[in-house]
Amino acid sequence: MWGTKVEEALKKKKKNGSPTDSLWINCAHRSPTPRSVFIFFYFLFFVSFFFLLVNLFHIKAGCGIALLNTRIVGGQEAIAGSWPWQASLDSGSGSFCGGTLISNQWVLTAAHCILGSISVHLGRHNQSVFGDEEVSRTVAEVACHPWYDEYSNDNDICLLKLSQPVNFTTYIQPICLAAEGSTFHTGTSSWVIGWGNLGSENFTTVENLREVNIPIVGNKKCQCYNGFAITENMICAGLKEGGKDSCQGDSGGPLMTKDRFQWIQSGVVSFGLGCAEPELPGVYTRVSRYQDWITNVTGSNPPTFVSYRLIFHLIPLSILIFSHSHLNMTVHIVPNRTP
Repeated sequence: MWGTKVEEALKKKKKNGSPTDSLWINCAHRSPTPRSVFIFFYFLFFVSFFFLLVNLFHIKAGCGIALLNTRIVGGQEAIAGSWPWQASLDSGSGSFCGGTLISNQWVLTAAHCILGSISVHLGRHNQSVFGDEEVSRTVAEVACHPWYDEYSNDNDICLLKLSQPVNFTTYIQPICLAAEGSTFHTGTSSWVIGWGNLGSENFTTVENLREVNIPIVGNKKCQCYNGFAITENMICAGLKEGGKDSCQGDSGGPLMTKDRFQWIQSGVVSFGLGCAEPELPGVYTRVSRYQDWITNVTGSNPPTFVSYRLIFHLIPLSILIFSHSHLNMTVHIVPNRTP
């Protein structure tokens, strides 16, 4: 149909003796886009590109990379190797807490998890099977925060030095830690992993590592919900309607947020009222408050700290969205989380 109309129009032009005249067919019934609109679009494009470069240079090499992690939503069994920094703490009678590998010889966990002799398993997925990618180490040194308060759970954080360094593989990698001043606003999408109980009334632990996706809850609201003091050394996460949470056995494990291509640990599983109860978010130790302490303890083998700022995520995204739309216009009580 369109081809026929074009041919007829050309024949008419030739008949009128104007074979070289240009042919204008207004298919969309729109006027041509003004030059200023294109200039404005290119300006937004280059600004967005600038922020993309800032984001790329902001990435710290050597931590927080999980090549096998493809999850988008939570509440399910994790894929083997998708959380390569997850550690399992074993007392000799089974796993009782989690932790995170933060360098080739240091593991971060909760102070309330330190109960006696501990061995650390890395690269583990199933608690009953010693996997091909798994390694284990004894603990050479335990350094818990000197101001840890077992009654309030304030400063519930501890570092474990492995007897020997580990080699990094696809299944064993360190996580990035949130740097001092990092801001995790209410609603920030976060993840918790572990082999803990499936509920406060269900004391059966799981075999395979599980993961759950929950949002950050502001400290003031968290304090109102729980009815006890939430200090600046704590961070909360959970759903208002409940249903998803960390639980007994998950203690010491990480609360994490993805920052572009890297994962950043914002918290350490600490305590909560029950598990996954409505309006009772879990409480975690806020990692960013301990950068100096962690750096001093780890000495010559420190972890990598990364600043998390929401602004770096929103600016380029908002610019691209605006640019695109503009063109379219014109073209329960449990003192802690141990079993």
